[in-house]
Amino acid sequence: MSISMTVNGKAVTLDADPQMPLLWALREDLQLTGTKFGCGMALCGACTVHLDGQPVRACQTPLETAAGKKITTIEGVGATPTGRAVQKAWLKIDVPQCGYCQSGQIMSACALLAGKKKPTDADIDGAMSGNVCRCGTYNQIRAAIHDASATLAKGG
Repeated sequence: MSISMTVNGKAVTLDADPQMPLLWALREDLQLTGTKFGCGMALCGACTVHLDGQPVRACQTPLETAAGKKITTIEGVGATPTGRAVQKAWLKIDVPQCGYCQSGQIMSACALLAGKKKPTDADIDGAMSGNVCRCGTYNQIRAAIHDASATLAKGG
């Protein structure tokens, strides 16, 4: 079956099983390997992407759900002001340790800041609760989100 969507601003059409997880279409068919496979059950958040601006777990999102929609991955989020601010804050605060979960963390952080310009610690903890970091960088993640929020408030 042919499924068309927009991925990181580019129109794509895939001939694939409509029930195949979006994650595999991104990684295997489109070679966008920044989105990671973690648990395969939508529990860890490593596979988070944006589907029409909303964070979803690509490991449990059937490809047919993406038909006609806009998908943004970690490879494309830096093209947005929010994505740039979050990625810069991640580096400034030195968030990554092993780095495996970071693409999903960044995608969730960007979705939070797109909807809430000045989040509280509770807002951040709630929005990020579905993203697991086995290295335990949660304090740095929270600090980076606050930093990105401040940067965006200044127009940067």
